[in-house]
Amino acid sequence: MGYLLGVDTGGTYTDAVIIDEAADKVVASAKALTSRPDLAIGVGAAIDAAIADANIAAGDIAMVSLSTTLATNALVEGQGGKVALIAIGFGDADLGRAGLTDALGGDPVIRLTGGHNHAGGEVAALDLDHLKQAINDLDLSITGFAVAAAFATRNPAHEIAARDVIRDLTGKPVSCSHELSQALGGPKRALTAVLNARLIGMIDRLITACEDHLRAIRISARLMVVRGDGALVSAQVAREKPIETILSGPAASIAGASWLSGETDALVSDIGGTTTDVCLLTGGRPKIDPHGAQVGPYRTMVEAVAMRTTGLGGDSEVHVVEGLDGGLRLGPRRLMPISLAAHQFPALVHKALDQSLAQDIPASDGVQFVIPLWQQLPEGLDHRETVVAERLAQGPLRLGHAVQARTENPALGRLVARGLVILAGVTPSDASHVLGLVDAWDREAAEKALTLFARRRAGAGERIAKSGTALAQDIIRQLTAQTVDCLLQAAFAEDTRAWADPAALAKHPLSMAGLDHHSGVVKVRMSLGVPVIGLGASASTYYGAVGDRLGARMVLPVHGDVANAIGAVVGQVRMHATGTVTSAGEGQYSVHLPEGPQVFVDRDAALTALEGALQAQAEAKVRASGVEEIRFTVSRDISEIEIENRPMFIEATLRVEASGRPRIAVS
Repeated sequence: MGYLLGVDTGGTYTDAVIIDEAADKVVASAKALTSRPDLAIGVGAAIDAAIADANIAAGDIAMVSLSTTLATNALVEGQGGKVALIAIGFGDADLGRAGLTDALGGDPVIRLTGGHNHAGGEVAALDLDHLKQAINDLDLSITGFAVAAAFATRNPAHEIAARDVIRDLTGKPVSCSHELSQALGGPKRALTAVLNARLIGMIDRLITACEDHLRAIRISARLMVVRGDGALVSAQVAREKPIETILSGPAASIAGASWLSGETDALVSDIGGTTTDVCLLTGGRPKIDPHGAQVGPYRTMVEAVAMRTTGLGGDSEVHVVEGLDGGLRLGPRRLMPISLAAHQFPALVHKALDQSLAQDIPASDGVQFVIPLWQQLPEGLDHRETVVAERLAQGPLRLGHAVQARTENPALGRLVARGLVILAGVTPSDASHVLGLVDAWDREAAEKALTLFARRRAGAGERIAKSGTALAQDIIRQLTAQTVDCLLQAAFAEDTRAWADPAALAKHPLSMAGLDHHSGVVKVRMSLGVPVIGLGASASTYYGAVGDRLGARMVLPVHGDVANAIGAVVGQVRMHATGTVTSAGEGQYSVHLPEGPQVFVDRDAALTALEGALQAQAEAKVRASGVEEIRFTVSRDISEIEIENRPMFIEATLRVEASGRPRIAVS
């Protein structure tokens, strides 16, 4: 008998689930805290607990699949490694487009002459001598490189040459834009390559942690990883293209939601520790975003589910809104909940909370804590970062002790952005502990922290809440309101009527009146036309009120708290290859392949040659992931115009997709 093991690593929890393939049912599930910096601890704990709960031998596991929100969370929170962009043949205006400047965040750019034109011809020679000198001048903190050249999808020769030089000189990972997307749009491809390079180290550590533990407990089954469109890919592909795992967790959750609930048409809302992810399920399948995955402020060229990802979760930071009216706002940054910090570091947290409670004036640092996530002092820090890091060398500190001057605040921010430290503070998870909705960590610490937070003053000078309990209720109400806003925006965006501004409509007074069931001279009613499937560990805690507010049927399936892990093993491997044929005139048909353009004199011969090459590429990819029975689908988009009653060929784009289930190894 074969069992399938699904693992999902999120910002707060790592989930594991075991499915009996023959019976098509969940037989065990388990959770463990996601462990940083050593992800292996949380991964191993979740896997071991699930296997023990299922009462099976590790050798009975026939396939393992991994999904994760780590890449998504990193992009939402601006985290990841420090990278260098090699920009070939781009001008200043190009580098300022597609959000590329913001994505770089001050990381170095090496500008080179070179690049190709629309037909794949070389515009200028590639200056490799300049590249070698510039790389030698970079500091050692660079963790990876992104290479993007003008029209590399028509001829990747310059990207390949630059990649080879960088690998020879540094031995560090290199992300080429043409390997991530075959679409035109150089700046957007460059953005995708930069984000891919930034994520490589993080995803590699996760996959290695999973592989090491599987090896330790003698599971020899193939390890797959969920891609952002819900398809499965091999662990090696995920290592090379971690950008394709953005929205991996949400994509897996959609598959899990459909499998668990049996619903075919619904809004799926998955609340995690860091984000809330909303997607429309239609006919049992998630909608794919035709414009590329949008995560936080970035629009990439990654094919993924059409997911609206918002920085709102159970561990979102609680802010006091400035102004006379005051109020609360949650996210987008994730904090470690005070209740969890006290569970892990009780002496430090309770001492600081008790000292602050004994004073009438609220503490200037908000009684937050800084928790280092490294095992040894990181390299490549500037002076102020080093000062802060050295204070944390012996372990967590209160924020006011870790940062002792205003000039050090930006340094701490950079340490947080690089994922080297995490702040602990008040979150909705703490509010839930205070109200008795959950009892996972240290409720007493949560009560102390919210009591302190409630003493803060709003713009009018009044305390923001009368007590910690009253504040907890306000936080949960705010989480409900922001979740309702997420779902309304998604509903307007996905509705059959083309609404102009979904974000504005979700907040419009008429929408609010409709949800309030206003009845006066004007009677207004509004509700969702499809059910909502609520997923995530805290969905059962928060989503009842969300469904009531939206007038929607709320579906909270059994095992919905591990839907991501379930979705990780019920999907299929799907790999595609895309290519183009262009024409400079009759009898000149250029087929653009990875090894460079090939010219044919006959249109149909060119199309046939491209389709054969693409099919071979797609087939090789799925066979490498263990698929034996392959299905192919081919789509052709041919652009032609008619001149003097004769068709004139302009361009053709072909896409070949190969798919199938990976081989299940049954002992």
